[in-house]
Amino acid sequence: MISSNYSRLFEEATRAYHITDDVDAVIKNPYEEGTIEHILYLKNWIDAVQWHLEDIIRNPQIRPEEALIIKRRIDRSNQERTDLVEQIDSYFLDTYKNVQPLPEATINTESPAWAIDRLSILILKIYHMRQEANRPDADTEHKERCTSKLSVLLEQQNDLSLALDQLLDDIAKGRKYMKVYRQMKMYNDPALNPVLYGKK
Repeated sequence: MISSNYSRLFEEATRAYHITDDVDAVIKNPYEEGTIEHILYLKNWIDAVQWHLEDIIRNPQIRPEEALIIKRRIDRSNQERTDLVEQIDSYFLDTYKNVQPLPEATINTESPAWAIDRLSILILKIYHMRQEANRPDADTEHKERCTSKLSVLLEQQNDLSLALDQLLDDIAKGRKYMKVYRQMKMYNDPALNPVLYGKK
């Protein structure tokens, strides 16, 4: 199934990031540039970096100026993630461009790429929850609580993977059709954010 390949790729990227566990580490993407695998690996790497930036910024002792720098970095990361999701949707639009939707075809609440985005984040959640469930310095209650949460996350992964595979199969067979709306993040646009264009 397609989703299992994506999960394995995300797991590969997550493990690679945690070799150094450094938000400034240079990514070594093993996949050929321009391929969907390259884009997905990069997507999960960016998600992993942002995950840890979100941890760092919550340090109660962080200096305000450092927090601001990290917040701006998280904003840039969010834009990069959105851009990659749109690239993934473009890949699927091209893949299924010759499929003629059936007369009774319906549209989905989200595009395939946004489901894949959630799968990438879920793989990171599973990785970190598994770490917490096995943390040597944690007490038994903490480990049991995290083990229970890990079980839920793994069930969620199975459900999301099944739903993604069903969606792609429905699109391939014309039972559903893709319609992609590009993101319009107004606060990032100097022409649309009143603070940036100097509205009084």
